[in-house]
Parts: sequence; structure tokens; C-alpha cells
Amino acid sequence: MGRKVTVAACTLNQWALDFEGNMARIMQSILEARELGGVYRTGPELEIPGYSCEDHFFESDTFLHSWEVLLQIMMSPICQNMLIDVGMPVQHFNVAYNCRVIFYNKKIILIRPKMMMCDDGNYRESRWFSAWTKIRNIEDYYLPRIVATATGQHTVPFGDAVISTRETCIGFEICEELWNPRSTHIDLSLSGVEIMVNGSGSYIQLRKSHITTDLIRNASYKAGGAYIFSNLRGCDGQRVWWGGNSAIALNGEIIARSKQFSLTDVEVTVATIDLEDIRSYRMALRSRCTLGASAPLYPRIFVDCELSNRGDIFIAAHPPIQWTYHTPEEEIAFAPACWLWDYLRRSGQGGFFLPLSGGIDSSSSACIIHSMCRMVVDAIQYGEAQVLHDVRKILADPDFTPHNAAQLCNRLLVTCFMGSENSSHETRRRASVLANQIGSYHLEINIDSTVNTMLSIFNAVTGFSPRFFIQGGCPRQNLALQNIQARVRMVLSYLFAQLMLWTRNRPGGLLVLGSANVDESLRGYMTKYDCSSADCNPIGGISKTDLRKFLNYAMEKFNIPILSEIISAPPTAELEPLHEGQLAQTDEQDMGMTYSELCEFGRLRKQAACGPYSMFCKLIASWRNECAPKEVSDKVKHFFRCYAINRHKMTVLTPSVHMDSYSPDDNRFDHRPFLYRANWSWQFKAIDDELDRITRASNIAQKSDKSEHENGEFKTRSESHGKIEKQQNSPVYFEAHDGPLTSDHIITTNGMSGACSSGNIFLIEKSQVQLKKSHSTGYNKNQGGNVMGRIKDRTGVAV
Repeated sequence: MGRKVTVAACTLNQWALDFEGNMARIMQSILEARELGGVYRTGPELEIPGYSCEDHFFESDTFLHSWEVLLQIMMSPICQNMLIDVGMPVQHFNVAYNCRVIFYNKKIILIRPKMMMCDDGNYRESRWFSAWTKIRNIEDYYLPRIVATATGQHTVPFGDAVISTRETCIGFEICEELWNPRSTHIDLSLSGVEIMVNGSGSYIQLRKSHITTDLIRNASYKAGGAYIFSNLRGCDGQRVWWGGNSAIALNGEIIARSKQFSLTDVEVTVATIDLEDIRSYRMALRSRCTLGASAPLYPRIFVDCELSNRGDIFIAAHPPIQWTYHTPEEEIAFAPACWLWDYLRRSGQGGFFLPLSGGIDSSSSACIIHSMCRMVVDAIQYGEAQVLHDVRKILADPDFTPHNAAQLCNRLLVTCFMGSENSSHETRRRASVLANQIGSYHLEINIDSTVNTMLSIFNAVTGFSPRFFIQGGCPRQNLALQNIQARVRMVLSYLFAQLMLWTRNRPGGLLVLGSANVDESLRGYMTKYDCSSADCNPIGGISKTDLRKFLNYAMEKFNIPILSEIISAPPTAELEPLHEGQLAQTDEQDMGMTYSELCEFGRLRKQAACGPYSMFCKLIASWRNECAPKEVSDKVKHFFRCYAINRHKMTVLTPSVHMDSYSPDDNRFDHRPFLYRANWSWQFKAIDDELDRITRASNIAQKSDKSEHENGEFKTRSESHGKIEKQQNSPVYFEAHDGPLTSDHIITTNGMSGACSSGNIFLIEKSQVQLKKSHSTGYNKNQGGNVMGRIKDRTGVAV
């Protein structure tokens, strides 16, 4: 009997509910796997209907059509004499499960349901599916009539089991089962499973690609054996981009992998595994053998087939390979570009329209499109027929073949500088030069006449004419005059996007691109329904800090020299009048915080799950060399007030590719209210109390240093007969108390109830407690009145 098995992990770019297209890609992957010598084929999670069907999983049609597709795949001649598993939803006793369906020679061998749902990040699997909780247990599944008639089977095994062939054993995990703390691959290994298979739907996040690789490698290292990981790729109808990177590991080493960023719809990764390498590796792990001797067994479904070849002595097993990770700058260059390509070719539109201001954000969006064009040209030159077909379909030109990125960019991207009297000459020049260097079709227009027309309508109705702040107007007038410019640009963007291809004698329209970064969205530093409101936003999940790094990368990699000037220019909205022809407005000054600080606020808010008080406590430590405690307090309060006031803007946030785990996108990733009490009275008072404690403690330390310097020693307190003596400089002072604790006493810990940060507990009788007016609420209980009506914002603005 042979001992070498060639397995195939397939990476597919599926589309939710595209049953015909999804089936074609699955069939192509099976055919390619066969041609590459594969005898076992696995694919990504829910590959038949597409992963992102969401509430369509409540529809019986989705299950019916999945069975219809599976039946056609099973009956195809190209699937004969090959062990195959595919991902699809299955209803069992009126419960929906996310399953792998394994079949061989037109017979279903096993339906293996997912045992651990994923409900964090962008995942909400428990909304549609239930976890199979019957460990090492199988039941009879009654096949649909159309399948039973074709296969001659009426029931098949359904549950937690493994497949046994003549020479090896195969077990299964599905996506989250690899990530969770109680992964089943250890138990599978101890039960004698030699090949473990995982069909997954894992999306990309910046700086996270190593996590999946480490999990795959470690699963096969600790337990021994082969681990096959098959992942989705592309945008299947949602805000995430499935990350590819299918891989095959053996005994702790990666021996084969697919590409992470690629425009290829079907990629098959094969590897030849020597089963004896698994057995010898495991035999050497003596503690594993001890556990395996007493491990409970999984139900085994026998398949009368051989995956190895009796004459495989001349077939070489795959050696380990070195995994090279992309830098964050490369991830920004490639992931949004691939997502935009999927969005464009599936939207039926003819290209993109981008308002180009000459700043970092819009320039980043333009460079990502340029990166997309470079990837498209490279794929065509590499021989990707599907990519060339898509280009010709988008451009409605059956004979067009792009020879360079600039040529394609000129056909796909229209950029437009929408200037006003508040725009500087430098930003106009930078936008024009950038458009020339990337190759976009560039326009320049002036919006002043449109703005003046709208203001004249307001004046005719009200008799009032708003003025900018520097012209004597109030903050409301100043803000309204800025917002009208931004919103005019949005309206003009859609007008030009709908008609520009008409003027160029091409059918269809253009997708409007937004360019608001994740930090500005979080802070709310954007006008609702302005030019950041678009069809899609390439940079909506990327911070300003990372965009600067990306532009430095693009400047060198793509040879775009003007980016040096764009990076060094101060970010500005250019919505207020210039001062002697120079900028009088900058983003960081307007926001009241730097982009670096805003990035830190965002990470603490989402990733560290910090409210105002917790954020203040963390920043006190990490910013101790840059900011005084009072300054940290002011910055945190300012951020949360701005966040609360502007959170409603997230309800209309332009869809963008998810790239970072502190995204404020409330569509799915960041589920929080959009209406807040913006004064955060209780939370801010907690900050004030902590700040007061810190300040007083600092004063004590200063007096201690002074006293020690003067007297040679410093004694802060004395203890006599178990009493705590009075300390004049203590942060909180209460008279010492003797005797038992009763309900007439309040326990406090340095002024903070419920927690003892210093270890000193003070007691005070209730009769001695007097309410003092809080500068947070402006309310004194003895004054009477409605407390809610008296609450003020910390800045004194009524809420």
C-alpha cells in the first residue's frame, strides 16, 4: 500500500446567492485539483450559497438551491474517484446548521455541522445557525427527495464524526473551531485522525495575517498531523474582504499556501503528504501517545477507497516553505484595491468618480485605485483571462487590452478638483499633478456660483445673510457656510458621476468614491451628506497615521513624487476664507486634538473597551511624559463629547472595506447607540474625582519632599490603638471611627465608593454627610428643582 496523499485546498471568490457562478467556480477548482494530482479536495466555508447571505439564511430557497447545486456537482463526471467536501447550509430537524458535506462517487458520506459559532467582530453566525453540541455523536439525516432519488440514499450520517479510508483518517473543523480556546483538532489527533481539514471564512485586518498562519502551524505542531486550511477570498457582498491565504501544514511547518492578495477567482493549492511522516512524528511525542491510548474515539465513517498510490515511491513529499508577510502599507495598497475591483465588476458600473482635494485622504483613495489598476494589468499580463474579460465588459470595449496602469486608470477613474474661493493654489496644483502622475481623467470646477445661489435663496426667504466667524459671524453661521460647500460637492459629484461617461461616449455611470478616514469618522469631523457620502469608501477603515505611511510606500513603489508634498502639507478642509492667500484653517486645530491622539482614543474605545473613566486612567500612565493629568482629563472629555454629539453620522457612513479593529462602523462591527447624553455627567465626575485624588496626592508628595529636606525625615501618619489619625494633607479625610460597623455608616475609599485604590478605608456617619454642589451637574439637593433640567455639559453648553 502507498503512503503519500496529494490534497488540495481551494481559495474561491464567491458571491452571496450567485448559485450559478459559485457552482462554476467550485467545479473549476475540482477540475484544477484533479489536474494537479489531488485526490482529496476541500473548499471554503459556505462556498455554495456564499458566506454573506445573512438573513437569506432564513429563507427555505437558500437551502433548496444549495442542495440543487450540490446535486449537480456530485453527479458531474469530473468528481468521480475523488473525495470531496463542500460548504453549505443544511436544515436538520428544523434547525439550521453551517455544514461540510463530504461525498465520494455520487454518494454522500457525511454531513458534518459546525460546532462553534463565531459572533465577534463582523460575524453574527448565531443569528442564522445553531452549533452542533452533541460531541462524538451522529444521527440519521433524511435527504431531500431530489437528492435521494439521484443517489439512491435516503439517510446519511449527520454529526460529529470522521472519515476513514483504507490508509488514513480525515477529521474536520470549521472556521471558528480553530480559533476558540477548545479547538477540536487536539481531540481529533488523539483519536487517530491524521489529516485535519478546515473550511473557513476569515477576513483581513491590518497586522493580523500572522495570526491565522500561527494557528494553522501550531495546530499541526502540537498535535502532529496535516492541517488543511481553505479560505474565501474577495468581496462577496459585504464590507469585509476575505483574506485568502489558504494553507497546508504538516507537523508544525507550512508546506504550501495560496496568495493573499490576488484578483484570481479560483486558486488551488496542492501538497503531497507522506503519512509516515505524521506517524513517526507522533510516535516521538510520548506524552501525546499516553493521552492517545486513553482518548475517546470519534464515530468513523468508512469509505472504501485509497487516497494514496501503490506506486508512489517516486513522488516527492512537499518540503516546508518560508511564509513572507506583507507590511501594513502593502496591505493597504492591496486589500482595498481588490475589494474595489470586486465592487466595480459586480456593480455593473463603468468606473469611479473621486473628488480630489490634493490632501492625504483623497490622494490615498486615488492611489488605491492606481494600485488596483496595477494589479489588473499584472493579472492580464500573467494570463488571467477572466480579469481581461471583466475589464472589457466594464469599459464596454471588447478589443481593449491595457498595457500599463496609467492607461487603465485614465479609462476607469475620473478625478475632479472642486475648488472655491477658500481653496489655495497649492492644493489645486497638487491635485492636478497627482492626477497626471497616476493617469486619471482629471477635471477642475469652481463651486462658488452654486454656493452663492443657495445662499441667495436663504437670504430671499429670511432676509439674513450668514457670515464666517472671521467676518463677524457666530459659530452657527460659520459651520453652516462650511457645510453648504461640502454638501454642494456631494451633489455635484453624483451629477458628474452619472453623466461623465455619457460625455465620453460610453454607457453606464461611475461609482462615487468617498475619502473620510476612520479617525475622522470616529470623531465626527465630517459633514453629514457631504462629499464623504458616496457609493463606497476605500479608506473608511484606515487611520490617518496608517494613510501617511501608505502614501510614503506608494511614493516609492508606484513612483508618484508629488506625494511627498501632499504628505508634508498640513491637513485642511479649506472651507473657511484664506488669510492673505494662505491657509487659516487646519484639521487638527479644528478638531482640538491631533490625529495621533485621535488614533489612540479610537483604539482604547473599541479594542480596549474603555469608557471615559477607564480611558483617562490608561492615558494617565501612557501619556505621563507628554501631558499633565489635567490636560489628559480635558482631552478625554473633549473626545467623548465630540464622539457623542457626532455619533449619529455613523448611521449614514459610506460603506467601506473593513481594515481595522477600532472601526466605528455601526452597520455591523461597532454596535453602540447613535444618541447619547453628551455631557457624560457621571463618567466625567469619576474623572474629576480621580484627578482630584491625583492632585492632592501630588501635593502630599511635594510637601513630603520639602519636609524631608528640612527635617531629614517625614512621617505622614501614626497609628495608636488601631485608630487612623488625622492627616491634614490626605486626599480624603474622615474622623476616625471606633466600634462595630452599622447601617448608619458609609464606607468610602479615598472618595471612590466600591474600590479601594490606596488600601485605606474611612468611615463616616450618615448624619455627617452633606451634599455639596457638583460642578458636573450644577445641582444641589437642598435647592430643589429638576436635576435633569439642570445638567450642563462640562464646557458650560446646555444639553
